[in-house]
This record gives sequence, C-alpha cells and structure tokens, in this order.
Amino acid sequence: MSALRSVDEHLADVLAAVAPLPAEHVALSAAHGLTLRAPVRAAVDIPVFDNSAMDGFAVRFADASDAAPDAPTTLQVVADLPAGTADDPALSAGQAARIMTGSAVPTDADAIVPFEDTAGGLADSLGTIAVLRAPRGPGAHIRRAGEDARAGAEVLPAGDVLGPLQVAAAATAGAADVVVSRRPRVAVISTGSELVEPGKALRRGQIPESNSLLLAALATECGAEVVRRASVPDESDELEALLAAVTDAASPTRADVVVFSGGVSAGAYEVVKTTLARAMTFSKVAMQPGKPQGFGRLPSGALLFGLPGNPVSAAVSFEVFVRPALLALQGRRVIERPVLVLPAGAAWRTPPGRCQYLPVRLDRSTAGAWRVLPATSGGSHLAGGLGRAEAYAVVPAEVDAVAEGDLVDVMLIS
Repeated sequence: MSALRSVDEHLADVLAAVAPLPAEHVALSAAHGLTLRAPVRAAVDIPVFDNSAMDGFAVRFADASDAAPDAPTTLQVVADLPAGTADDPALSAGQAARIMTGSAVPTDADAIVPFEDTAGGLADSLGTIAVLRAPRGPGAHIRRAGEDARAGAEVLPAGDVLGPLQVAAAATAGAADVVVSRRPRVAVISTGSELVEPGKALRRGQIPESNSLLLAALATECGAEVVRRASVPDESDELEALLAAVTDAASPTRADVVVFSGGVSAGAYEVVKTTLARAMTFSKVAMQPGKPQGFGRLPSGALLFGLPGNPVSAAVSFEVFVRPALLALQGRRVIERPVLVLPAGAAWRTPPGRCQYLPVRLDRSTAGAWRVLPATSGGSHLAGGLGRAEAYAVVPAEVDAVAEGDLVDVMLIS
C-alpha cells in the first residue's frame, strides 16, 4: 500500500475486469438513453422518395427555364399535391402541379418553383400561374431518394448512445426496434457514523449525507439503473448484510456494480476495508483528490468500487474510474469525456507527484477566449464549490504549479 499507483494503472485494472452486459431487443420508443450493441441500418432509403424541399409548384424545367420578372412564363396548374398523397399526376408541356414540402415529386416533373418565385404566390396557386424566376436547373428544390442513406446502409454504429437525435435518425431509417445493452444495475452505499439524511436536525459531530445522492445521480447520467441507495455507520454489521442483499442472485435489487464512499482510507474506523478485505484491493493512487481507492470483483461478477468519503474526492474518483467502467459495461464506443485545452484564468497550486483534478468553471466573458477558473479552493471536502464546477482541470503529476495563462487540459462534465 505504500507505493503510489498511477491513474492509468488503476484504471487498466478496472477495465480489465469489465465484461459487457447482455444485449437485448427493445422498441425504439423505449430506447432513449440506451447504448447500441448492433448497428442501426436503414430499412428504407432516406429520403424514401424524391420529394419537394419547398412549397410551390412541380414543373418541367424546360417549361420554366426562360422565365424572368419582365417576361413571366404562364403555366396551367392541373393537380394539387399535399404531403402524404400517393397521386402521381401526368404533366404535359406547359403544365404544373401545386406541391407542398415533403410531397412526392411527380414523375414528369424535374424542378420545383417556390411560391415566392411566382406572381401570385399561394394566393393565386390554382388555375394558372406566372413564373417570375426560372429554376436554377433540373433538380432545383428536389430532395432525391436515398441522398442521405440507401436502404441497408449503416445509420448508427454499435457503441453509440441513443440520444434524442440518434433516436430520430433510427426512426427515419425505419427501425422499429434496436439491439441495446441492458442498463447496469448499481447500488450506492455511503459509510460514516457522522452522516444523517439532509434536512434532519444535526447534533454535534454530524453532517448531512450527500455522497449517495451525488453518486447515484452520476450513475444515472451514465445510463445506469440505481437499484439501492443507502448509508451505514462505521461500526455495525449493516454493511455486510446490505452487500449480501444487493449481490444475491435472487434479489430484485441485485447489482452489477456496488459503489462505496468512505471507509477506504487509513483511519481506525474504515468499515469497507474491514468488511471487504478479502474481496477488494486497496491502493494509493497518485492523484488529488482521490488517493485512497478500493476495487474488487465478487465471484458473482459484481464490481466493487471503494471511493474516498470527501465529496469532491468521491466525485472525481467516480469520474476517473467508475464512469468508464459503467460505459464499458454497456459497450459504449467512447468512454472518455471530451477534453479541451484552455488557458488558466488564475494561478493555483498543484500537489507534488500527483495528477490533479481541480473542479473549474469556464470564464466566457471574452468571446473566443475562454479561460478556466477554480470553482473551489481545492479542498476535497468543499462540496458547495463543487456545485459551480463545469469541468475538471487535469494537471499532470510532473507539473509543479499552474500560472495564469498556462494551457491546461479541461475535462468537460456538463
């Protein structure tokens, strides 16, 4: 336990223990937030058919190619095509069809004249029309079938999360259901005899319990299902009983991942260390905050994470180790947060020999010249300041200090 492990070493051990969860078919309407385990392929061409990109008139380009404001071309309107109609009217020389955006273009038409390029516009759109401006060429304002994707083409790759835009793309491709990962089931257990539910009266030595709420919310944001959230004191048999309940194969609250906060350091009342000494390895990782870490795997396959008890330490540790594991369990294609390189808007101290994860906010006061400013003074217990953080500045262990203007890696978290 005396030697410090690097962040990469500890994360490698975590990810080596991760096996993707089973995949399942679900209706697209129920798939938001889930991770694709098989690509979505287009069942139809996108667009399905040639359709109008404008409200106006479907014409034969040759009939309207000479139109000009001082020499309009008169065409006879022989059909009206609202969106959704199956009509395909024949167009002879000098004829046009009124057409709405999204309507199938008649087979005989090869251009669209928008209402605004005619003398009467919508108000004078049946009978005859006077075209004031010629279409720019054959195909003008026509969306061609399959120009976005052809039937059979991959629309979304495996490993993508189905956000609102991805769900819409899958629907456009004609997908009724998708193959996705099951959500990881997570139990969150805070430890500490000093912890009480937020809002309850505090006696001397007690503090509101926040870590379980923090970690449960972070797990949910990763696509997990939180099956149990609890807090246990340092000196009791509750932790062992609770762990048995959430890892029982027959239990409706059985967890794939158990995240503990507190009880992993070097104090006299480290209940996670005491209870799980055989199931977990406890290490010191060269990072600040978050040096004490615990990790293990039960014979059932459940992953066990022991995080420090200070709120900022717990948040950072989850971000660096637990989040990647939860995403890997789901088969997510990208498990890293996006990172920007931005100048520091203030100087701050860094810990000797340890990678620093400093909660920061983004200073957007100068357009095109964002800077990062510390959201807290750096203490791992300062959860109030954590609420202002939009990112973590990640400073390598070999950097002695950050000066104003220095470029730093910024891991975005919101």
